[in-house]
Amino acid sequence: MTDSPLTLAQPEDAHTRAEWEAATAAVLRKTRKLGDNDPDGAVWDKLTRTTLDGIGITPLGLPGVEPTPVRPTRQGAWDIRSLVSGPDAKLANEAALVDLDGGVTSLAADEQTDVAGVLAGVLLDLAPVVLDAPSATTAVAEAFLALPGAKHPDSNLGIDPLGVMLREVPIAVDEAVAELQVLARKAHQNDVRAIVVDATAAHDLGASDAQELGWSIAAGVAYLRWLTDHGLSVDEAAGQLEFRYAATDEQFPTIAKLRAARVLWARVLELSGATATGQRQHAVTSRPMLSKYDPYVNMLRGTVAAFAAGVGGADAVTVLPFDSANGLPDAFGRRIARNVNHLLIDESHVAAVADPAGGAYAVEQLTADLAEAGWAEFQRLEQEWENGHDFDPFRARIAEVVAKREAEIARRKRPVTGLSEFPNLTEALPERAPDPLNDRVRRYGASFEALRDEPAAKPVFLATLGTIAQHTARATFISNLLAAGGIAVEPAGATSGVEDLLAAYQGQPVVCLAGTDAAYGEWGAAAIAALREAGAQHVIIAGKPDAVDAEVDDAAAMGVDALAFLTATREKLA
Repeated sequence: MTDSPLTLAQPEDAHTRAEWEAATAAVLRKTRKLGDNDPDGAVWDKLTRTTLDGIGITPLGLPGVEPTPVRPTRQGAWDIRSLVSGPDAKLANEAALVDLDGGVTSLAADEQTDVAGVLAGVLLDLAPVVLDAPSATTAVAEAFLALPGAKHPDSNLGIDPLGVMLREVPIAVDEAVAELQVLARKAHQNDVRAIVVDATAAHDLGASDAQELGWSIAAGVAYLRWLTDHGLSVDEAAGQLEFRYAATDEQFPTIAKLRAARVLWARVLELSGATATGQRQHAVTSRPMLSKYDPYVNMLRGTVAAFAAGVGGADAVTVLPFDSANGLPDAFGRRIARNVNHLLIDESHVAAVADPAGGAYAVEQLTADLAEAGWAEFQRLEQEWENGHDFDPFRARIAEVVAKREAEIARRKRPVTGLSEFPNLTEALPERAPDPLNDRVRRYGASFEALRDEPAAKPVFLATLGTIAQHTARATFISNLLAAGGIAVEPAGATSGVEDLLAAYQGQPVVCLAGTDAAYGEWGAAAIAALREAGAQHVIIAGKPDAVDAEVDDAAAMGVDALAFLTATREKLA
């Protein structure tokens, strides 16, 4: 707060905005990202990153935005929830019991129909259970309610017909609505919740943060209307809902998204005349962000996402095991997943402070911007659903976001470590049984994964010009780029002239030059001519195509459309 009497900085550490702009501009001018004649204030445009929702994230938070009025209701540690899935009820039950013994505090049973088998030995009055069985919602819910003993009040029957329809699972809408109303009554009578507003249904299709928010609020409002139209009060209906959001490795957007969701839902409840204002949130680390290649990097993604979920105020957090993209996780993957929560809660004490990001200018601004964009998406959905639930316009908007994200990934402006950046062609992937949950998402790195799934039949000859010290930078760049497309290289090594290149060349159809601009200018043209005469059919240069005084067939530099380049190169190698 600008008028706070508490001054934490010493006088010599207090600086004005103009001083910061001048210091930052000096750095940008040294790196040639800002011209000598550009004003210092231009640093904001240079350093502001734009999200997929068109929201600008500035390099520095500034005072002026109102603090978020809705704080998390969670006090202390969040609920550590593990996902129990797989076709074998006995194996799922064993995994659930091991997780509970290892410190998990609740279970999410996904696509499980044998409820009694999966939950055998689980103390249902102590461990909340959230169901998700769209193919047999009523049967599974009634089987759960019929289990002996009391159920934890945070248990949930997991009804979400709108989310199921968005995932294009065939269901009869009228029957689903009637089913929801009946099960909501039974849930109310049994002191458990009935509905999960699963915003990951939109996220898994590729939705942006604002679209995910808009979908969740629109679905939540629809459920409030259906329940209040059939006898429940607004407060009773609101108490039946739990919201599920995706937590990604984009730390601050995830924190802001969860904070914005509470703001939006509080506004809905206020307009609905409810006395309650809270929103129960379950955050699940994003499945689309995972990669099946170099899956151990997923541990880092999951840790950042879980941290953001906890800081953002989620009531329950599920960390997907690092090997989830490879299939059904094994015991090691599940143990690492639950221990991420323990590390954050018990060792890092992330849960000790409520809303630790609150008051930070950058977070408050992003929260406000996401709330505004999410409310606009909610209003669009409200208009589109006036005469029935037509999801096609929403899916079309998601497709636009997917195309934008794909373009950024293709140009590696949105890198996927271990896949589009720093790939390892010699890695052995963990072998796992297929997991049907992976079939309902398109991972962000799917295009690169498809190339890696079928490695190129032949390698590229890497015509390195000069000593190792001279060609290493570009040789490393192009080798990593080619490896991202499943293409191996055979480098010439240190060379001093055309003769050395020809001695190392073994007739590969595709050749790539890698060296300094000076080497390209000195003997790059001669190298290309000699290699073409020796049998090279497709010549690439690592760098700009005009760096060498000879015709090349393709070039790769920073910002290249990697997918297009790799696809074209693989065609020449076929």
